[in-house]
Amino acid sequence: MTAADVIRLLNLAPHPVEGGHFRETYRSPHSTAIYYLLEGRGVSEMHRLPGDEVYHFYAGDPLETLLLFPDGTGRVVMVGGDLAAGQLPQLVIPGGVWQGSVRVPGAFGWSLIGATMAPGFEYADYTRGEREILSQTWPTFAGAITDRTPNG
Repeated sequence: MTAADVIRLLNLAPHPVEGGHFRETYRSPHSTAIYYLLEGRGVSEMHRLPGDEVYHFYAGDPLETLLLFPDGTGRVVMVGGDLAAGQLPQLVIPGGVWQGSVRVPGAFGWSLIGATMAPGFEYADYTRGEREILSQTWPTFAGAITDRTPNG
């Protein structure tokens, strides 16, 4: 199955601010859920949200997700289905943590996850990360930040 097949079958559309393709599948006053697909060299740009977000891996290649914490620490987490390789099928991203993902090159050429937020996602709450500021604050992760900030 190709990325185009997944996009068509799940009726995904280009994400207007973050990169990748998505479709909101659920919205209530308390939470939201989406499908989210990255293909090829696409990235989920560095961004921060005020509420907690949970990634759920569904199919395709794993994602390498960079998390930058308010205390100045950071870590890279592999979100995928290969448990023996240390990949996680679910990742909780606390509110206020900078995050960005790239697809790990693999046989599929795409990664499909779900993302659930509580409280629900609102575009007004989305803060895009700026490469220079993030790299100065987390210099150890400057290369990974550059990979996830294609627009600077």
